[in-house]
Amino acid sequence: MACTTLISADDLKDRMGRPGWRIFDCRCSANDPSVGEKLYREGHLPGARHADLDRVLAAPSGPHTGRHPLPAPDKLAAWLGAEGVGEKTQIVAYDDAGGAFAARLWWLARWLGHEAVAVLDGGIRAWEKAGGTLESGEAPGREPVNFRIREPLAGIADVHEVARVVSHLHSGRLVDARDRRRYLGELEPIDPVAGHIPGAHSRPFGDNLDEQGRFLPVEQLRTRFSTLARDPRSVIHYCGSGVTACHNVLAMEHAGLTGSRLYPGSWSEWIRDPGRPVERGIT
Repeated sequence: MACTTLISADDLKDRMGRPGWRIFDCRCSANDPSVGEKLYREGHLPGARHADLDRVLAAPSGPHTGRHPLPAPDKLAAWLGAEGVGEKTQIVAYDDAGGAFAARLWWLARWLGHEAVAVLDGGIRAWEKAGGTLESGEAPGREPVNFRIREPLAGIADVHEVARVVSHLHSGRLVDARDRRRYLGELEPIDPVAGHIPGAHSRPFGDNLDEQGRFLPVEQLRTRFSTLARDPRSVIHYCGSGVTACHNVLAMEHAGLTGSRLYPGSWSEWIRDPGRPVERGIT
């Protein structure tokens, strides 16, 4: 049976080396794009390949986009195929940030219709704590295959739909995954404007995790998100640039609250237009 949300370190150890499994290291740093590859080469899970946020998991930003636009589907599909990911391949993504970046690859694979993708719960630290070994250097590539894009398993809301939600012309619920201080407008270390999209609810992605950096039990995650809306499909997630918001999508899916969507442009796209409203403080 495919793993479609999370996989534990113990379960991955039991399956390590099986044919049809591909592991990707998604570690990165918002302050230094070179850190992820450096950490990868110093030590990664056996056989893992590096998935760079800026070069693979996002397209270059433009004057009207957010900081991490979605990659072109055909280019992402070509990369997955070149990495040996086929229709029945099980993808496992991990990082060292509680899944904050690994969830982006999880979401993107589902966006292309690939269901067998999971995030390593607890990341590389959980792997080492479970007695897993690391390898240095770059893992050998895999035999290229044809990755075929299928019906999306992950939904998108664009900036126009978000604007309709803000204008109360649509019944969607907006959820902000950033640190609460950024949501409140008290702190903004990255983007030029502080605050949040009007009407959004604050659900920092870090609150999905326990003290060990693992996802909370399903019951707690369900409680955390179930009050947002009767229908999870009306929930729209955003963050600073459409990366960590994927963590909240993953948490809801893992809790059985299926169908919530991502606003990929997120806050960094929303504020590109000075005419779009901004809110500060508590909604």
